[in-house]
Amino acid sequence: MFKENYNVIGVMSGTSLDGVDLAYIKFNHSEYWTFEIFQSETVSYSEEWLNKLKNAIHFSHSELEELNISYTKLLASIISEFISKHNLTEIDAVCSHGHTILHQPQNGFTLQIGNLPIIRDLVNQTIVCDFRVQDVQFGGQGAPLVPIGDELLFSEYDYCLNLGGFSNVSFNENENRIAFDISPVNTVLNFYANELGFPYDDAGNLAKAGNVNQDLLQQLNDLDFYKAPYPKSLGMEFVNAEIFPLMHSFSIDVKDKLRTFVEHIAIQIAKICSKPNSKLFITGGGAYNRFLIERLRNYLPTTEVVIPDDKTIQFKEALIFGFLGVLKLRNEINVLSSVTGASKNHSSGVVFNRML
Repeated sequence: MFKENYNVIGVMSGTSLDGVDLAYIKFNHSEYWTFEIFQSETVSYSEEWLNKLKNAIHFSHSELEELNISYTKLLASIISEFISKHNLTEIDAVCSHGHTILHQPQNGFTLQIGNLPIIRDLVNQTIVCDFRVQDVQFGGQGAPLVPIGDELLFSEYDYCLNLGGFSNVSFNENENRIAFDISPVNTVLNFYANELGFPYDDAGNLAKAGNVNQDLLQQLNDLDFYKAPYPKSLGMEFVNAEIFPLMHSFSIDVKDKLRTFVEHIAIQIAKICSKPNSKLFITGGGAYNRFLIERLRNYLPTTEVVIPDDKTIQFKEALIFGFLGVLKLRNEINVLSSVTGASKNHSSGVVFNRML
């Protein structure tokens, strides 16, 4: 018999490079799953680490190996400090996503650094990690992995939308959970906010001050990715190869680029979350971009847009990777083939059991 209660730490680092999200969560399973987030925080990256992670896509194999070791040590120190700071003693597992450097499922390859076995010894806890690799080996996209959590923890919503480095959505269609990446979000918005000297576009005010460039908007909306069927996922490779060259080819004000890209995001999301009178649940840093939410509501006039409490907005991905880890410990399905395109549903992740 499996136990009913699990205390875990969920750890996530996303493509928007906001930092490492950590959440200490209690999950309870009786008739259905419930959760409570007790402690949570985001640990920002140093300037040195930001530069390393931004440029790692160009690293050689040996440089990546070295980076993986040093990042695993960094992650272990961040997790250990979180445990110590909050005096956490009841921990069933630390469930860590690591940080995605390369994501090429079409080539049968994905790399999340920070998942080396030494993390267990450094943290001295059971670690569940490396959630994407097995799915890619089974012919899947290795992403998105959040939908099983959406289905079991947030079932009252028609659509679960995350606005992070990329937007991704999950929903039920023909009794199957469907999920995929929709478009870049903060990977692009933060880049142009940085050009104006800001870490991000606070509440979308920079974009709001700009004007839509209709030609650029049309060309963005015409990119092949948006016509491709799901399952599909996005990485920085797409942004660097498709989005930035197109955006850079327009000699327009940076605020106009931001304004145009916000419109692009809203249009692409509205095309997907199009069911009338539905409930749309939004999490991720983009939920604070009031202007983006305003544009989304403009395209979805009959939709109830639900933005939850701060902890759920900020730490939903850490929460769900904690949940994926719990399902892995129970050897239950935590990745859905209907979502990733893998050959079968499976229980993904690697468990490094704590040394007694």
